[in-house]
Amino acid sequence: MALISIPDCRWLGAGLLCWAAGAAAQQLPIQLSRMSIEELAEIPITSVSKKAESLGDAAAAVYIITAEDVRRSGATSLAEALRLAPNLEVARTNGTTYAVTARGGSNGNGNKLLVLVDGRVVYNPLNAGVFWEAQDVMMEDIERIEVISGPGGTLWGSNAVNGVINVITRSSKDSQGTLVALGGGNQERGVAVRQGWRLGEDASMRVYAKGFRRDANVTMAGAGVAAGDGWSGRQLGFRADWGGAGNGATLQGDLYDRQLDQFAGSERHRSGGNLLARWERALADGAALEVQGYYDRVNNLIPGVIMLGEANDTYDIEAQHRLPLGARQELVWGGGLRLWRSTATNGAILKFLPEQVTTRMANLFVQDTIALDPQWKLTLGAKAERNSYTGLEFQPNLRLAWKPDAHSLLWTALSRALRTPSRVDRDAYIFGIPSAALRGGPNFRSERLTALELGYRAQPTSRLSYSINAYYNKYDDLRAIENGALKGTLAIGNQAEGRAAGLEIWGNFQVSGDWRLSASHTLLHESVSLRPGFNGPPPASGLVSLLGNDPAHRYTLRSSHDLPRGVELDLSLDRVAALPNPAVPAYTTLDARLGWHPAARLELALSVQNLLDRRHGEFGALTGTSPRAAIERSLSLQLLWKY
Repeated sequence: MALISIPDCRWLGAGLLCWAAGAAAQQLPIQLSRMSIEELAEIPITSVSKKAESLGDAAAAVYIITAEDVRRSGATSLAEALRLAPNLEVARTNGTTYAVTARGGSNGNGNKLLVLVDGRVVYNPLNAGVFWEAQDVMMEDIERIEVISGPGGTLWGSNAVNGVINVITRSSKDSQGTLVALGGGNQERGVAVRQGWRLGEDASMRVYAKGFRRDANVTMAGAGVAAGDGWSGRQLGFRADWGGAGNGATLQGDLYDRQLDQFAGSERHRSGGNLLARWERALADGAALEVQGYYDRVNNLIPGVIMLGEANDTYDIEAQHRLPLGARQELVWGGGLRLWRSTATNGAILKFLPEQVTTRMANLFVQDTIALDPQWKLTLGAKAERNSYTGLEFQPNLRLAWKPDAHSLLWTALSRALRTPSRVDRDAYIFGIPSAALRGGPNFRSERLTALELGYRAQPTSRLSYSINAYYNKYDDLRAIENGALKGTLAIGNQAEGRAAGLEIWGNFQVSGDWRLSASHTLLHESVSLRPGFNGPPPASGLVSLLGNDPAHRYTLRSSHDLPRGVELDLSLDRVAALPNPAVPAYTTLDARLGWHPAARLELALSVQNLLDRRHGEFGALTGTSPRAAIERSLSLQLLWKY
């Protein structure tokens, strides 16, 4: 970021505000948080190779959602902020449920996408997915969100099949003072408070608390039919940091509680908490060591017809060592152990047998990056992973990058990744399907992906940058419903296979110093076939698991404009193609945000979603226990104050 001489600068939300002292203190703040095109290419990221490297050098399809992007989007949840990534598909089924995926495979669970928050995996082994209503942070504390489309199994392990999302919050050193965020509108109301302070010369801490209420939607099945999907939540947490980057320690934790309405029946309840500790140490000759451990607790209660209770405890510890080998080679290796303990309280329709299961996953990985010459770089890696369901499995990775000049990068990759069985795949018994009962497959294997990728990233001028990524994915042992061993029963098996091919294009253009345009286009073709000799319900029955319900293409155009007198105008246009099954019509959305900084410590913003239509559907079936909700036009006013 270019430096200018201003006497005082402080963080306000996700942006850096600077102002002069004395008589000039009444002037409007100078916004410095938007990075130039060159600075965006130099953002340090860690998710691609588990070490700091600039975005411009990363041999992967990676997109960075910056703190400024989050602030100017007006997003109030992690799932909504992920709409900013052009290499993700984000769709709301109802008020609490999102389908988030990369490169296809969207099934409502996101079972081929690994999500981390500050290094803590939030993938749930119950259903092989992410409960997005349980994932929340103080939005103003997000430093960046690294989004990788494509497999990352070599470094991150099982379930990093189609992509990796790594949410990174800023150090407590960078969130000092008092911050208050208030928001309210026709659908949502919320408040968040954060306090940060120093604990000596090289230590700091912050604590936060937040709460919200989101009103229920109506369904797309008929005008005025309530979806019963309103919900509310409370959350509090802390983070403490000692030392500096590369030589320090972090301790952080969160507690949360959610009350979720149901379409039929009483409220669902979801609660939990986590505690994470991380220690980093820089060693001699450029080597480094990192050790991290965390505990995560999830409680889920679904009363009513299904009647299911589930508690999940996760214990995880991992270590990694970065070791330069001469002038041209760098080795990153490490390992970890994760233990999941899941306890179910069964109801009449859905049961997990046995009710309590403890599964273990141990891994050892190594990745070697070799500079063949100043322009060519070869990366070889593999992860050996043993889990309680399928035993020992391997996830290799080969990447080759060519950097012909300082502003362009051509790369290709061949990778293998796995989606390991969940409790639904192995232990579930469902007694609500007409004329049959469904059980998990005792021999269900890991779903496998072999992926070939080719990408090009360039910054031809100081005002323009773009990325083009093509891929071909081959899936084996996909989940499908088969006839069970007993007459009148069904079982989950691996008798399907699939193919997916696509193209991802995105870019930024700096029209002027205060106006930036961003655009993207994604294309996707996917198909699923059943293996010869398949013994099960016909595909038309809807019981055969498809690879995904995804749009064939998507277009986005975003404009961020700084106007005079501290005013900001942000517009976002999004066109999403129709979904095949369950069928969802194509839709176009236009969102707008008008922000104003009347004083250095104060920000006001008015956000409007769905300017083009009153409502539209995005995902899911029209009817059922979780009917497709109408995403309606909404308006909200946000206030951010820091002292």
